[in-house]
Amino acid sequence: MNTILKHNFSAGPSILPPEVLDGARKAVGDWLDQGLSILEVSHRTPEFRAVVDEAEELIRELMEIPSGYSILFIQGGASTQFSMIPFNFMGRTGKAAYLDAGFFSKRAIAEASHFGLVDVVASSADSNYTSIPSDYSIDPSCSYFHCTSNNTIEGSQMKSFPSSPIPLMCDMSSDILSRTIDVQQFDLIYAGAQKNMGPAGVTVVIAKDELLDNCSSKVPAMWDYRVFRDFHSLYNTPPVFSLYVMLLNLRWIKQQGGVKEMERRNNVKAEILYRELDSNPMFHPTIVREHRSMMNVRFSIDDPEMASLFYEIATREGMVGIKAPFGDGFRVSLYNALPLSSVEALVNTMRESHDAIKCSSF
Repeated sequence: MNTILKHNFSAGPSILPPEVLDGARKAVGDWLDQGLSILEVSHRTPEFRAVVDEAEELIRELMEIPSGYSILFIQGGASTQFSMIPFNFMGRTGKAAYLDAGFFSKRAIAEASHFGLVDVVASSADSNYTSIPSDYSIDPSCSYFHCTSNNTIEGSQMKSFPSSPIPLMCDMSSDILSRTIDVQQFDLIYAGAQKNMGPAGVTVVIAKDELLDNCSSKVPAMWDYRVFRDFHSLYNTPPVFSLYVMLLNLRWIKQQGGVKEMERRNNVKAEILYRELDSNPMFHPTIVREHRSMMNVRFSIDDPEMASLFYEIATREGMVGIKAPFGDGFRVSLYNALPLSSVEALVNTMRESHDAIKCSSF
């Protein structure tokens, strides 16, 4: 029986490098030749403490994070940060500024509203989030400003970030480690690991120590960033396996040439796919050109029957995770571990679909 090669375009949990999966399998069977699985080793052992130390060091190296920032590993996914940030920081003035550019920023706004006043500085909801708002000002009397660097569902991406008069918080869940950024521009960055860093279960938070020192004093321990910092992310049992697999993936990124090499590869993949979308009349990119994401590409097909035919052909060719999560259309994700060959296979499938429709009764 022939096995169809799978091309994994899922948005998260997303594709991981084969070398990382192989290392994870070995660790589940016998980690560090101890005769124990990584799944049953105490997080308080020196061996696992070394995992946390190395993961932190690699993130600091790969992102060129200067001193004065702490790196935290927190449970609950990036969505927990929607509440954790205002819980810790909104108390300074009782209000915070938010940019509404998509599904997850809208969720972050809804959670923040439980803790104080939310000033939505701009929104692209009226245009169905097909662009990133750019004409807005940030009220300096707010406690902080929150934005989302890449909108996983809509397929838009911030190409630059505002100069904020107040602490700048950013959700980078779907494009962290995919392109170079100036960490010093931000006061707090957070990202769920299940896009470019590793499997689901752990969220990375990069925060200025000065910011953390000014957290509200009335925050429960498991919601207090300072607790995670002071206990080296080991206040309670962390997501041990997720952290270990993330470490394997961070090693892989470094071995491949670091974030600059990831950015180069991702640009090549995105350029190839967008070129086909712009030239093939069957497909229509949904995001304005200047805000198109290099990580998550959204497009549509006008005719429902044509869309069904494309999906049928793509499925037959081993394409996985290409349907848009909400509404009509398609969304493919081009995360770090996705090989160029998968993008080339998708483009060939798009051309095959177009040719099949030309030869049919459509």
